[in-house]
Amino acid sequence: MFGSIARRYDLANHLLSCGCDVIWRKRAAGIVATWDPNTIVDLAAGTGDLTLALEKALPNSEVVAADFSDQMLAVARAKGVRRVVSADALALPFSDRSFDCLTIAFGLRNIKDWSAGLREMARVLTGSGNLLVMEFSLPQMSILRSLYRLYLHRLLPIFGSFLTRKKTAYDYLGDSIEQFPGGEELLRLIEGNGFRDAVAESLTGGIVTIYTAKKNG
Repeated sequence: MFGSIARRYDLANHLLSCGCDVIWRKRAAGIVATWDPNTIVDLAAGTGDLTLALEKALPNSEVVAADFSDQMLAVARAKGVRRVVSADALALPFSDRSFDCLTIAFGLRNIKDWSAGLREMARVLTGSGNLLVMEFSLPQMSILRSLYRLYLHRLLPIFGSFLTRKKTAYDYLGDSIEQFPGGEELLRLIEGNGFRDAVAESLTGGIVTIYTAKKNG
């Protein structure tokens, strides 16, 4: 499914988010920059937009883009991402304690087993490593939540189908956001699978949330 929309994925993201995706990635890269890691793996990197933002924010750091879709990684490579690796998030091809930081933007909910995925992320991080998860979420304000759900389930599939010719991908997007844990529930999930000091930061009225945590030992 992801490979089939790779060529028009960036255009769809920019238009369907009204350009907010650029702001979200800039904020994520800014947070990572405060940690000043030497090595970073951007998991579920897709076409590499967050990877490129990380490379720009941390020009002296080694950043690896990892994704299971070779079609997505081909687009990332064409856009100038320096290092790409084909990888299954549940069986990462990296040694223990390989990276100081791991980022995953809009990818954790796509992993079949969220707990196992988080434990695998913890495995490849150093003892003082940092995790950043950026995910779609549902706004807390009831009116905004209702409007957002209308957009997710009625309008987004139509617009997404027009842009990519793959309506099923955007039906899946709305359903996966509804089913994915958020807020305190996701903080508990993160802390229960190899991390500590997890905190959440809401963006754009709560339609996106950034979660950060440190590896637990």
